[in-house]
Amino acid sequence: MVPIPDQYRDLLQAPVTVSLATVLPSGQPQVTPVWCDMEDGYIRINTAAGRQKHKDMVERPRVTLMALDPTNPYRYLEVRGRVARITEEGGDAHIDKLAKDYMGVERYPDHDPTSTRVICYIEPEKVLGQ
Repeated sequence: MVPIPDQYRDLLQAPVTVSLATVLPSGQPQVTPVWCDMEDGYIRINTAAGRQKHKDMVERPRVTLMALDPTNPYRYLEVRGRVARITEEGGDAHIDKLAKDYMGVERYPDHDPTSTRVICYIEPEKVLGQ
């Protein structure tokens, strides 16, 4: 696991919406804006099971994240890595935590009782900052 440099950690710890690139079955990249946080060196994102990005990460676990500093468009962090683990355990609590971080609310407002939330743990393998 490659550590995130201290001078860029704020881009993954502050409420900065990041771009997640996954690979579709056709080989075409797909980019989605997502919320994230970090735990034990892993970047964690949350999604509903069955969404395209979830399917992509299960079938093709290579991903790239790009965090752009909202106050300086010339400062960014790119993280290339692999999805090391996907779990349903704690998925609902995690999306609530992210909603608190990003929106300042106690509960994610778009909870859907018919969907299952999953946490995807991304292991950084290459980190580039500008």
